Amino acid sequence: MTERGDHTPVRTAVVGTPGDRRVTLFAAACARYGLPAPAVVPWTRVLRDEEIRIEPGSLVRIESPGQDAEADALLRGPGRPTRAGGGAAWHAALTAGLERIRRAVARTPGAVLLADVDEIAVMFDKRRCHARLAAAGVPVPPALPGPVGGYAELRERMDRAGWRRVFVKPAHGSSASGVVALQVAGSRIKAVTSAELIRGGAAGAGPYEGERAGGGPHGDGRAGGETRGGGRAAVELHNSLRVRSYGDEDEVAAIVDLLAADGLHVERWFPKAGFGGRVIDLRVVTVGGTPTHAVARAARAPMTNLHLGGVRGDLGAVRARLGPRGWERVLDACARAAACFPGSLCAGVDVMVGADWRGVAVAEVNAFGDLLPGLTGLPGGAAEGLDTYAAQVRAVLARHVPAHPPAGAPAGRPSTGYPSTGHPPAGHPPAGHAAVSHVAVTR
Repeated sequence: MTERGDHTPVRTAVVGTPGDRRVTLFAAACARYGLPAPAVVPWTRVLRDEEIRIEPGSLVRIESPGQDAEADALLRGPGRPTRAGGGAAWHAALTAGLERIRRAVARTPGAVLLADVDEIAVMFDKRRCHARLAAAGVPVPPALPGPVGGYAELRERMDRAGWRRVFVKPAHGSSASGVVALQVAGSRIKAVTSAELIRGGAAGAGPYEGERAGGGPHGDGRAGGETRGGGRAAVELHNSLRVRSYGDEDEVAAIVDLLAADGLHVERWFPKAGFGGRVIDLRVVTVGGTPTHAVARAARAPMTNLHLGGVRGDLGAVRARLGPRGWERVLDACARAAACFPGSLCAGVDVMVGADWRGVAVAEVNAFGDLLPGLTGLPGGAAEGLDTYAAQVRAVLARHVPAHPPAGAPAGRPSTGYPSTGHPPAGHPPAGHAAVSHVAVTR
């Protein structure tokens, strides 16, 4: 068992959903380093404002609430879990819960919180996150300033900016929920999204009640969503696992207006590199500010999310196409993005490569972007041979239990460090980048 310098055992706790993959993967990483199973504090307890019990001296990790239906109802209010929208309520409830966790840890003797709750809140607000990255000089797509009230205002502001292609994102969404890739050319319009618009049904209707726009029913039993009436047939919006296209302006306007109720973040479309007939981007995980893991994602649709039909690509081939300098630009952008959140042990950075294979832009920084089961660290890097959870546990122990370096790390590899600064100096790529070599990732 791993112990502190005073021979007391190292205890961990995780705020998460019991039985969720994230919690079990973290527990497996703890076991690898001789730690007892972490105590699990359910998110439902936190969100109900019930007592949060933490053992003295615990190292406390915060995980995503995951897809737990009860937690989702406490975050967004009652309704079908697959409904699109409710992001503003979700974010308000999440930040309130994060503050309860911070207070509980602060009043527990010797307990240490392994996250910065304010930074998590920023990462779940696309407008604030984009502004923070842009202010730090991190390459990001240009964005429309201020709130966008609905479709009419969106089109007017697109015309003013001279933009014909944009990504419309719910301010507090995740997993591409409600994201709309919109392009206009004269009187023609095309919107690509995983959000499904239903006309003429009531919220909570059965899976085939009402008329579905933008394609036929997908038969997954999902219904419910944000509703708009105003004297017309009600329209609803909910998430599906199918990316679809809309070419009718009334339907596109209905989607954008429904999403606008929770706030929108609108970016100019960044044309992404193509590879093997698909567009690609990358998810890069940073630990202690250093890029440690990466996966290429490829899709025929503008969204590359794996749950929407995207596939894991050959990262080695992508890196070879980028060349050493291009790959260094990718890693540098990710390190600079992580540096904007120095209190966060881990971040998942979604980074796009331009169609010319030279430009780079950060699309998102995800507080819980480390769920990549089976993916080990970049060869030659600080986390070679370790999955994302083991790399984080090792970094935590290196910082908080320095008298007892954790066993199980690959011999001769540097510690992930989790340094007090949390990131490399600006403009200097973290150690280990130049040694990265081919790694193939398959679906």
